[in-house]
This record gives sequence, structure tokens and C-alpha cells, in this order.
Amino acid sequence: MTEDRHATAPLAVVTGATAGLGLETAKGLAAQGYRVVVAARNVERGKLACHAIRAHAPHAEVRAESLDLDSLESVRDFAAHLKRDETSLERLINNAGVMALPRLERTRDGFERQLGINFLGHFLLTSELLPLLCAATSPRVVQLSSLAHRSGHIAFDDLNGEAHYDPWRAYRQSKLAMLLFAQALQTHSDAQGWGIKSLAAHPGLSRTALFDAGVKSRPFIGSVFKLALPLISQSAAEGARPTLHAALSDHVGPGDYIGPDGLGETRGAPKSARRARNARDPAVEARLWEVSCELTGARWETMQPA
Repeated sequence: MTEDRHATAPLAVVTGATAGLGLETAKGLAAQGYRVVVAARNVERGKLACHAIRAHAPHAEVRAESLDLDSLESVRDFAAHLKRDETSLERLINNAGVMALPRLERTRDGFERQLGINFLGHFLLTSELLPLLCAATSPRVVQLSSLAHRSGHIAFDDLNGEAHYDPWRAYRQSKLAMLLFAQALQTHSDAQGWGIKSLAAHPGLSRTALFDAGVKSRPFIGSVFKLALPLISQSAAEGARPTLHAALSDHVGPGDYIGPDGLGETRGAPKSARRARNARDPAVEARLWEVSCELTGARWETMQPA
């Protein structure tokens, strides 16, 4: 890749971009002229995603890189490689996630898997990529939250579900954490002069493989809901619109939260989304940032080591 291209084409990283919302988001960014890194646990699937992106945007500059959010070591390795190869990062889309795992599972670092993959891995990734973000012209970071955040609770006394694991409780916690993270990142950026526009988005009810996996944890209710889903939901491409709006629109501000404008924010065009009361507690937001730094070792240093 030439230095001229580095100078003219802004870089975007999308996690979990091999399918569903992430793939549609990557397509949208590529179509707008971004060089896109598909950050994927399975690099072969990442390469297939690159072909799909090029089919959508024939002149796209896109590549797949290995990133397993199940492992903090993998997060650090991915960030180290990106910092070696790139000089700035204009868009970071923290999209990857798992939903409502039926049984308690742990990441390689011992975290409950939904908390670890959906939130803590992205928390560390963002901190590791901070030097590239700070070197960008107008950097944005977009966190994927969910309607599920509204009934979420950060269980500081049982973050990893050891005392009581419930698949949906853990999912709701992880998605509330992502919204709180977006807000806290904006607060820290403003205080430290990082120049980052931090946003969050949610896809409403979107038909993706992630949802298919999630309903298995509640077979009867999930089966009934799945029958009704086509009537109240939207496609993955439509579900990616709030994320792309947050990433690309000139009409979003620091700390904004974007979702669909239809009934109950389940589907429709992007608009400002409703934050539940549990996402508007500065003390919880600040404590989650501190705890997450302790758990992941995130240091939030703006300069790359010499």
C-alpha cells in the first residue's frame, strides 16, 4: 500500500465484520472511500467478507486481520500490528458480540464470555488504538449497544455471573456497559483533549445469526418470537444504518446515541435513541471505567512507545 493512499484514504476498523451488522457496516464504510480492516476471529471468513465488500464497492481497499476478542493477548497483538502498519485511525466500530450464551462460558482470561467479548475486549482495543485515533483528523469511535440495555444492570459484585448466571441478564449487562463506555470515552476525550467523537448505536430488532443463537437460550419463547420477528424486525443492512449514521453523518454530536425511528425503536431510519435511566448514572459510568481498566490493564496512553 503506497504512502499516497495512506495520506488520502482514511482508515476504518470494524470488529465482527464477517457477517451480519458488521459486514454491512464495513460495506457502507468502503463505499464511502474508507480503507477497511475486517477484524475477525476467523481470518478465512474475514477474507470471504473482503470479497463480499469488494463486490459491493469494487474499488474498495479492504483487508482481513486476526482479532479474537476472547483473548486480551490477541487484542494487544492486533493493536500492535495496526500501530506498526498505520499512522492514524479515523473510525473504530466496536461491533462484534455474542448473545445469550445458554451456559456460563469464560474467555481465555477468565471473564464471563459476553462481558469479555462484547465489552472488555473492545474497552482494551480502544485504549490500545488510542495513539492512532489521536493522530487522526476527526476520529470517531462507535460502540454497539442494544435495546436490551434498558433492562440491564452492572452487577459490580458479580460481573462474571459466578453467583448467578442468566444468559439474558449477562447480555443486557454487556450492552449497557457498551453504552456507558461510549459516554465515558467522550467524557475522558473532552477532559484530556483527545479529539475523539464517541458515539453509540443500536440496530433495533435485526435479523442476524446472532439473534438466532440468542433465542436458543429460551427455546419456547424464542421460537414464538422468531415467528413474529419478520413482522417487527428489519434486515441486517437496515440494522446497520444507525451505526453508519453515527460513523459518517455530519449531523451527530459528541456522545450521541443513534437507533431506528420506528415503533419502539425496533426498525426504521436512524435517529437519536432513548437512553434508559440506568445509562444516565455518572457514578456507575465512572466506576465501570475504573473497574474495566483494572480488569484489562488498559492504560489510555496517547503516544506510541519509542
